[in-house]
Amino acid sequence: MTQSGSDERLRRWRLVLGGESGADGTDCALFGADAAMDGALTSLYGSRSGAGNGGGRSAGLGASAPSVARWLGDIRTYFPSSVVQVMQRDAMERLGLSALLLEPEMLEAVEADVHLVGTLLSLNKAMPETTKETARAVVRKVVDDLEKRLATRTRSTLTGALDRSARISRPRHRDIDWDRTIRANLKNYLPVPGEDGVFTVVPERLVGYGRASQAVKKEVVLCIDQSGSMAASVVYASVFGAVLASMRSIATRLVVFDTAVVDLTDQLDDPVDVLFGTQLGGGTDINRALAYCQSQISRPADTVVVLISDLYEGGIRDEMLKRVAAMKASGVQFVTLLALSDEGAPAYDREHAAALAALGAPAFACTPDLFPDVMAAAIEKRPLPIPDATAPDITAPDMAIPDMAAHQ
Repeated sequence: MTQSGSDERLRRWRLVLGGESGADGTDCALFGADAAMDGALTSLYGSRSGAGNGGGRSAGLGASAPSVARWLGDIRTYFPSSVVQVMQRDAMERLGLSALLLEPEMLEAVEADVHLVGTLLSLNKAMPETTKETARAVVRKVVDDLEKRLATRTRSTLTGALDRSARISRPRHRDIDWDRTIRANLKNYLPVPGEDGVFTVVPERLVGYGRASQAVKKEVVLCIDQSGSMAASVVYASVFGAVLASMRSIATRLVVFDTAVVDLTDQLDDPVDVLFGTQLGGGTDINRALAYCQSQISRPADTVVVLISDLYEGGIRDEMLKRVAAMKASGVQFVTLLALSDEGAPAYDREHAAALAALGAPAFACTPDLFPDVMAAAIEKRPLPIPDATAPDITAPDMAIPDMAAHQ
């Protein structure tokens, strides 16, 4: 290894290990930007107990708003956005800095992301009026970015699913679904080739796409658990709710719940209003929420209910399962998402997840990018695209096929 390569390696180890110059056996001093970067890391990840002889790190943000503002500026200077977001979350968890977000100057300095929005929503009731306008601006930025990322694909995927779900038996030539027409007429396959040597399938029954119309074709009910652990899911679900509500052929209802149930459908034109209408934290009564959703269903065979919850039920478990069974028996397509976020499989109640799977309603975690495909499958009444990472222990995807087919 060259001398310069060796120096760079020591520099990196020095930044990882921390301590004063020469500490931890690196004998490497930091200057300029490296020293400032090390200071930002020390403030957050240092040992609270102090240095000892080695001069180890010690947390140094304290509770001073000016020092936190400087620290936020430093990390945005020296680290990429993705790292800044992680460090902000760690600062809130390790050093208890959430309360400082109630100050407008702090909000203006942070890097906005879904997790920050969740923290702001949890602080909503304690937020002074002088901060709320700044908080809404931060939430608006995140929501607008999510809509730009998710809206186009969601609309195109669901528009196709809605058209395919509206099958007609006497289509015009341009509306024929040739793939389904051939499948429906395979029994009419002629095993002997014609004079031109071509084998033939006689299409006695044509299957076509329904022509586009402005009428409501499907109804979607988003039922969202707003307990504290579901913060990121609430953010994404609110954005998707607004996107779905913008589609004329889908009637969308958005319901949030803890031990109480709140219908936020009339605010779906602005997902920021929806988010500030939630109240993260509190208990969970899934049965009560599903009872309300069930009372709002007027066209069961054309309705998709999406329950987004970790399934830690504080209400009546048996009644909850009976409601799910009753909705499915009436023709409702029922989807249970343990999370709607990019964070992977969450903690969840495995007993309740298994019970739902036994009813033919598998529960699984879903990323925002997969959500349009899940909704398209539910609209078309076909098996859901369950991620392999979560399917083995909590779902029974094969059980969904006969149940869905029964209502086609």
